[in-house]
Amino acid sequence: MSAPAGSPHPAASARIPPKFGGAAASGAAAPAGPAPAPHQQNDSLSCPVMQNVQPPKSSPVVSTILSGSSSTRTPSTANHPVEPVTSVTQPSELLQQKGMQYGEYVNNQASSAPTPLSSTSDDEEEEEEDEEAGVDSSSTTSSASPMPNSYDALEGGSYPDMLSSSASSPAPDPAPEPDPASAPAPASAAAPVIPQPSKMAKPFGYGYPTLQPGYQNTTAPLTSGVQPSNPVYSGFQQYPQQYPGVNQLSSSLGGLSLQSSPQPESLRPVNLTQERNILPMTPVWAPVPNLNADLKKLNCSPDSFRCTLTNIPQTQALLNKAKLPLGLLLHPFRDLTQLPVITSNTIVRCRSCRTYINPFVSFIDQRRWKCNLCYRVNDVPEEFMYNPLTRSYGEPHKRPEVQNSTVEFIASSDYMLRPPQPAVYLFVLDVSHNAVEAGYLTILCQSLLENLDKLPGDSRTRIGFMTFDSTIHFYNLQEGLSQPQMLIVSDIDDVFLPTPDSLLVNLYESKELIKDLLNALPNMFTNTRETHSALGPALQAAFKLMSPTGGRVSVFQTQLPSLGAGLLQSREDPNQRSSTKVVQHLGPATDFYKKLALDCSGQQTAVDLFLLSSQYSDLASLACMSKYSAGCIYYYPSFHYTHNPSQAEKLQKDLKRYLTRKIGFEAVMRIRCTKGLSMHTFHGNFFVRSTDLLSLANINPDAGFAVQLSIEESLTDTSLVCFQTALLYTSSKGERRIRVHTLCLPVVSSLADVYAGVDVQAAICLLANMAVDRSISSSLSDARDALVNAVVDSLSAYGSTVSNLQHSALMAPSSLKLFPLYVLALLKQKAFRTGTSTRLDDRVYAMCQIKSQPLVHLMRMIHPNLYRIDRLTDEGAIHVNDRVVPQPPLQKLSAEKLTREGAFLMDCGSVFYIWVGKGCDNNFIEDVLGYPNFASIPQKMTHLPELDTLSSERARSFITWLRDSRPLSPILHIVKDESPAKAEFFQHLIEDRTEAAFSYYEFLLHVQQQICK
Repeated sequence: MSAPAGSPHPAASARIPPKFGGAAASGAAAPAGPAPAPHQQNDSLSCPVMQNVQPPKSSPVVSTILSGSSSTRTPSTANHPVEPVTSVTQPSELLQQKGMQYGEYVNNQASSAPTPLSSTSDDEEEEEEDEEAGVDSSSTTSSASPMPNSYDALEGGSYPDMLSSSASSPAPDPAPEPDPASAPAPASAAAPVIPQPSKMAKPFGYGYPTLQPGYQNTTAPLTSGVQPSNPVYSGFQQYPQQYPGVNQLSSSLGGLSLQSSPQPESLRPVNLTQERNILPMTPVWAPVPNLNADLKKLNCSPDSFRCTLTNIPQTQALLNKAKLPLGLLLHPFRDLTQLPVITSNTIVRCRSCRTYINPFVSFIDQRRWKCNLCYRVNDVPEEFMYNPLTRSYGEPHKRPEVQNSTVEFIASSDYMLRPPQPAVYLFVLDVSHNAVEAGYLTILCQSLLENLDKLPGDSRTRIGFMTFDSTIHFYNLQEGLSQPQMLIVSDIDDVFLPTPDSLLVNLYESKELIKDLLNALPNMFTNTRETHSALGPALQAAFKLMSPTGGRVSVFQTQLPSLGAGLLQSREDPNQRSSTKVVQHLGPATDFYKKLALDCSGQQTAVDLFLLSSQYSDLASLACMSKYSAGCIYYYPSFHYTHNPSQAEKLQKDLKRYLTRKIGFEAVMRIRCTKGLSMHTFHGNFFVRSTDLLSLANINPDAGFAVQLSIEESLTDTSLVCFQTALLYTSSKGERRIRVHTLCLPVVSSLADVYAGVDVQAAICLLANMAVDRSISSSLSDARDALVNAVVDSLSAYGSTVSNLQHSALMAPSSLKLFPLYVLALLKQKAFRTGTSTRLDDRVYAMCQIKSQPLVHLMRMIHPNLYRIDRLTDEGAIHVNDRVVPQPPLQKLSAEKLTREGAFLMDCGSVFYIWVGKGCDNNFIEDVLGYPNFASIPQKMTHLPELDTLSSERARSFITWLRDSRPLSPILHIVKDESPAKAEFFQHLIEDRTEAAFSYYEFLLHVQQQICK
């Protein structure tokens, strides 16, 4: 069981502040013991019965206002299609509607209609297997879970050392499909374990077979029933001849030691204080693991799966000696142009550790394969002997599962606990005076109208809307009404659903009513004087509404919640924004939003937050609703649709991506690794359901994750290790799917080889995640010290291993030469900087991004790319979709690279800056910016005009190419030299000195001084 966020891992010893040590769980971790009993939501079940006044039968289109107390508040405009009626009281009958009982899974489609079970994804499977196998599932807000606690049963467990002290025997085949009819117990009590028939009670073998430690070096003859002891990694090339023996292959497939070959470039010593221009002129690519050609070709793409060390140390002692972080960076659900999708009645998995068959298993013969994670020998099922691609029989090693390290399975009903849920979308909208003034409703409603038909889903897709200020407004969009019906609940202390069955409606059956509402909403609250925000009660109502099915809640908020549960006070002191001392209030002020998120996660509901604020809104507290429910956070500071048009345009473009991108529901993800390695801390937005199982109510293609690793047992008996992540999810079309990525890396025994395999970008991203945890659990200054010490320790350790180094020089292997630069960039990043004015919400949002961004996007945020663009040529250009895209060289982030005769583009990930020098050539200004000279360029320019000139075409082509490489649209700011706006641009020149921070050269001298102490 993982520790709660921000607290030490149970196994972690006391930490020394300036170092990264111990394990602080980063996602939502399982609380100790049973989940807290559901609050608020259940209270409504015992409310006093009040009279229910129904609208007149003859007028089904009349709107109704419901409230717990007498209230006559009406919307401001008189002519919108939602007509107010007298307020009414809470009926007892409504409280008994299906789905109101917290924790009881009631779904009309699931419980009454004979919906066929469609394939489920590996996320649920993983969850089910872990829990059925005896992992403490009471920690998962079990009373809130709409499903039996047996997700783990589907996905399969891990090793006993990670879960319990006793090893169990190898597992039989996967259990048959759990009975969806066995509904979970009501939430009022912890769900008892329901005895399963013997055929379903599978003794999941988390343990390894009793093998001698020398897995690879023994040469015992293979006989059936005897565990072979040599983990040969390669079914794919076992068949050039007729089934060669294990021993013939081990020599050709082992990790290739670097010491027998000439020194690789990655080990070239670099004198950092003398080599000033260490930044390469082209982008830094992920290092390629030192494997033989066949394994390299089959390995997982670094865009999906990346390790901080591409050479894994044999022992924890060797890792400690190198002073480098070991962990994985994952982008498991990213958009792929090519993905092998496999439909098969048999998903082949190891009977012991439940690993999915992959390119790095070995086929002992035609009928048996050896697992590359636990080395168990498994039988090849009869169906797997047939290859559907070649239509041939008897060549299991040529099946797509064994030829591709990233695959997606269409899962059978064995991987389901209930019929796959429909896509359900609920929008919860702030309509207080502040929100109406900001004007986001117009943009949101227009985006929804444009993309309604593109929302991922099928014929079952459901949608609903709620708005709130000091009261909560529901919208009845039931098919058959002539216009939307507004229902107002003013009793925010005891929220109830006025008509539970008609608030989430079928998108296609009620499309016209939905369009009517979206057209009316922007003007419905124009004259409101309501300044309060009852966000907490609105979220409680959303939770009740979504609990029967699960789905996605999109919350739009513009201010601090000021009424009801979850209300917040301002904690920011504007005078402390530039403080170099303690930065306070990085953690939440209340646990209300975290608890609510955990309840939502238990009901397969994720909450996404759009914060569009003009003042402090305590994002540190509000973000918990998304962090712990596997949601996303979007932040638009100083948002105003007319005063800040660039933010308004960004919201519009972000919404288009958000509404139309792929989505997975009711997901779980498990990461497995070779015996001897273990995971101890996860980073990202999720809930930790058990030791190695992440619960993801939603999964989206833009979500990144990280996990820290340790080496618990020596890896001396193997030359390769593997990592496998399996994501089980329900697609928007109602298919259960399993996406599997497998990564293979060599094991090395020398310190030089460990340094040669450093992936410096992966290392810096993992350290950034660890630093966020440290900032919240300890202090920002602690996190900053730990980052500096990460550089000092690793370069000091390297220096002590290399002879003949000048003691006066600061040396690094080429693989680590960018490490000090990247750490300095992190220290100057909004999340960690001190001495520079930084709004608290801005800082917290930067921390949220670090914890949830995939590596490629996070690196742009940490270390922006700078290009000179006033001299673009076609030399070295690439061709993309019949478009020529120039490839200018990267410049180092220093003012010394800027020239007043030039124009420079800085790519910061979510923001582009074009800095135009005072002496920039007028031809460029006219041809690209559309103005005759420097003086005529306006101060606030955010677009490049489409001009029919070669220079314009090149510049726009390059910027469009950069934009297309990321999911969310960046804002463009054109900054004139000597304009006030240039301060923000110059803050990103991280190699230069500022009043509060070192220059790059000064930082190197500081590191050197620390090493020499």
